[in-house]
Amino acid sequence: MTKAKKSADKAEIGQELKDLEQRLKRALADYQNLERRVSEEKQMLGTMYTQIVIEKFLPVLDNLDNAQKHLKDQGIEMVLKQFKDVLTREGVEEIGAEGETFDPRNHEAVETVEGEKEGTVAKVLTKGYKIENRVVRPAKVVVTKKVSNEIEQNSVEMEIQAES
Repeated sequence: MTKAKKSADKAEIGQELKDLEQRLKRALADYQNLERRVSEEKQMLGTMYTQIVIEKFLPVLDNLDNAQKHLKDQGIEMVLKQFKDVLTREGVEEIGAEGETFDPRNHEAVETVEGEKEGTVAKVLTKGYKIENRVVRPAKVVVTKKVSNEIEQNSVEMEIQAES
């Protein structure tokens, strides 16, 4: 075997080795990406499952809350507190509403009433909840709308006429 042939064989083997190394690195990178995606999908599924289960429990919480308002029972109060503590540990938080500015991402307007400031939540009909900034159930609220100047003018004129 000639020296040139040995040199060519070594170069060929060296090139094959480099190609195999590159393929191995790509395969490892693909595998790591797959592991990461599977892990993210598992986490997302877990969060979705938690959200679905909690969504099913919210009417029970509403009923307990309503019962407590009417009965003012210590036992119900304890159960309600436990229930809310469990939800808090699971990352569930109540959506603030009354007195705040209406936000269509967190609130569902069910009714409007006249008020001084437009777009303020006047009353909460059903509490809303979210998990990790994802709304599980929007708060059902009554929103204020400003009295128009024409209506105000008419009511002032009617008051003046009534006084006459």
